Amino acid sequence: MNFDQRTRLSVKRRAGTLLSALALSATVTVTGVSAAKAAECENPDALTFAIIPTEETVAELQLYKPVTDRMAKMTGKKIQFFMPTSYASVVEGLLSKFVDVAVLGPYTYVIANSKDPNVEVFATYAKKKGHMQEEGPGYKAALISKKGSKFTTIDSLKGSTLALADPGSTSGNLMPRVVFSKVVNMDIDKFFGKVIYSGSHELSAVAVHKGKVDAAFVATHRFDNVVNKGEIKLEDVNILWESKPIPQDPFVYRKPLCEDIKKNIRETFLGLDKEPGAKKFLANVKSNKFVAMSSEDYDIIRDLKAAKDARKKK
Repeated sequence: MNFDQRTRLSVKRRAGTLLSALALSATVTVTGVSAAKAAECENPDALTFAIIPTEETVAELQLYKPVTDRMAKMTGKKIQFFMPTSYASVVEGLLSKFVDVAVLGPYTYVIANSKDPNVEVFATYAKKKGHMQEEGPGYKAALISKKGSKFTTIDSLKGSTLALADPGSTSGNLMPRVVFSKVVNMDIDKFFGKVIYSGSHELSAVAVHKGKVDAAFVATHRFDNVVNKGEIKLEDVNILWESKPIPQDPFVYRKPLCEDIKKNIRETFLGLDKEPGAKKFLANVKSNKFVAMSSEDYDIIRDLKAAKDARKKK
């Protein structure tokens, strides 16, 4: 069954659930505003949990099994795991009511929430302290240069060669162009002598270490990946600037779900650190636990999006 077929089936399933609830409500004397709201909320027989795609679908399914098992236990619902081939498909699934719970990227969440406010964030990872990564629910963009080089201050980098990660990167492109440009009071293409795209944060860090570029913007948790591989040490670089924290990937659900279901979904994640079987999952995502998040926590991404959209109009 393809995505469209599954979506249509899901909509029919939910329509049947809602109609059944309305029919039942017509035969039962219901009083009070709370009871009326309960009759209007969605109470599907099963919940579909989707994540944005990675390279290893089967591995992700196994990785998330402690999570889906706990969600099934907490909600009393059958959990269907769904990992499509694109970020956009997860958003489409949420908007079509096929997907109930999902993991999105920060930028993807902002886009989805702008299209439908019923896509609601409730939690994210609280990362463990790493080499450059700080403990907590955010990461930073960091401007680094090679230790021992003449590039020891922001001013010393004027006219030098800079590596960015990718045009689609938040911390490795958007943040430098929108936020750091205000630090140097000019477009970074004018401040630096040459700006290149390395392809990833990890490649940018290695390029700085090998002297192929003079500086680079890297995400703090991505820099840690290179350190963990033994390709570079934190002491090998100068950190000349850091951004404000950028929120980690948001976990979202659809707001029309009944309140008791949403409460149990939240508890599935926020109490996951107390689940013995979930230790491997938390270790794999290098996190101690999940923490509650609100839509306002992603305003920094909205500001970046607005600035990016404004740049396009120029």
